[in-house]
Amino acid sequence: MSLDSQKPLDTEEPMFSHIPVLSRELIEGLAVHSGGHYLDATVGGGGHSRLLLEAALNVQVTAIDQDADALAAAQKYLVAYQNQVNFIRSNFAAYEFSQGTFDGIVADLGVSSYHLDTPERGFSFRHTASLDMRMDLRQSLTAADVINDWDEAELAEIFFKYGEERLSRRIARRIVERRPLHTTVELAEAIASCVPPKYRYGRIHPATRVFQALRIVVNDELKSLETFLDKAPNALIPGGRIAMISFHSLEDRIVKHSLRNSPLLRVITKKPITAQEEEIAQNPRSRSAKLRIAERKE
Repeated sequence: MSLDSQKPLDTEEPMFSHIPVLSRELIEGLAVHSGGHYLDATVGGGGHSRLLLEAALNVQVTAIDQDADALAAAQKYLVAYQNQVNFIRSNFAAYEFSQGTFDGIVADLGVSSYHLDTPERGFSFRHTASLDMRMDLRQSLTAADVINDWDEAELAEIFFKYGEERLSRRIARRIVERRPLHTTVELAEAIASCVPPKYRYGRIHPATRVFQALRIVVNDELKSLETFLDKAPNALIPGGRIAMISFHSLEDRIVKHSLRNSPLLRVITKKPITAQEEEIAQNPRSRSAKLRIAERKE
């Protein structure tokens, strides 16, 4: 087992819990079998990898993630299966696929609770923290760079395109007026200060869509997803399956069209699989999850 990480494995890691969504549906959809080799392309805390390992005998898992904290936590969580798991630090778009390697591939595209609940990572406006939002701390671009250096038109465009924020121009104008902004709370307050009261006190915080847009831009999430979906089918054996879990419409749209348009794949799920009420009650995050599955043609 290998771990390409900058941290020693015996250091105390932050809590990185991972409640896997759509567990039963995922394992059934992948048709996990004894002796199979599976790729968990977004291992997170290891929740889906553990499901794969428990589903059948002698399963091998290649587990990748670009976040060193995620890999360290997953290694601890899966210690009982250490001889069956190979950990690799990589963005799934940059991973070097080998043709016909895997019986199944899974990717959970959602941002983890760990990232939202760890203030210093800068993903959430619930805590005061530097505007960071990098999944991979080795990269240079941060959310602060985008907010403070990009021009007003560029900010408005990304808020509208990646956050589906209809007040994108107004918000971009206010951000430029208030710059420099250094913390998550400063940014959230700037956004809230320029939107109408019904928007400010609505069901979701008015900064939610902007923060989503920034996270997508900082981590180049949609382009990475497109690249991954272009490369991954080649890595499946004939009859092997790929299962993708998305949490917002921008991701789901890319997954839907990429699976459908791949000449190598046959789509198994005509409509996405969604969580049942019982799972939603136990894990509210699962409410927005959509699972799509496709199979490598023979």
